[in-house]
Amino acid sequence: MSKNMTGKIRSASLVAGLLTISTACPRRQAPPPPVPPASLDSIARERERVRQDSISRADAARRDSIARVQAEADRVRAESERAIAATRASVTSPIYFEYDSDLLSVEATANLEAKLAILNANTGLRVRVAGHTDERGSDEYNLALGQRRAAAAKRFLTQRGVRDDRIEVVSFGEERPEVTGGDESAWSRNRRDEFEIVAGGDALVAPVAR
Repeated sequence: MSKNMTGKIRSASLVAGLLTISTACPRRQAPPPPVPPASLDSIARERERVRQDSISRADAARRDSIARVQAEADRVRAESERAIAATRASVTSPIYFEYDSDLLSVEATANLEAKLAILNANTGLRVRVAGHTDERGSDEYNLALGQRRAAAAKRFLTQRGVRDDRIEVVSFGEERPEVTGGDESAWSRNRRDEFEIVAGGDALVAPVAR
């Protein structure tokens, strides 16, 4: 074999080897370009938005808390006012009597029991009991009957521990009717004791229920 042929064979072998290497090791692809970073202004704006959102939520929570506290205070105050109004109404509610009688009925006794609880819960409370009658009978007789009716209510309370000086009594007889009329429906409303608070009414407290 001539030298020229031998050189050609070697060149062909070298080329074949290089092609084999090139086929076995493919060319590495270039990495994708990096994502450009967010601008500093965008980051600052996002942080400020998050901060403002946090402040807004905190303010809303604070307002809600204040509103709940205020609502509870209003509820407690309203309940207290209703209890005081009911207590005052109980103290001043009248009791009624049968014709020509100063005996306390079952209803009158229950009424006085409620007043007794209030008087015990309010030691500075003083009341005036005014006895009244219907129009039948003489003025003198009705004044005496009204006095007995007022005394009957006072006696009920003082016998159960209320100090005597906390209850005044007076009689108006037939002079101050609750309603006008000349029949039993009117007379039954006029045979009564009325109760007036004369001291201690500004600081009333409701008795504790048992």
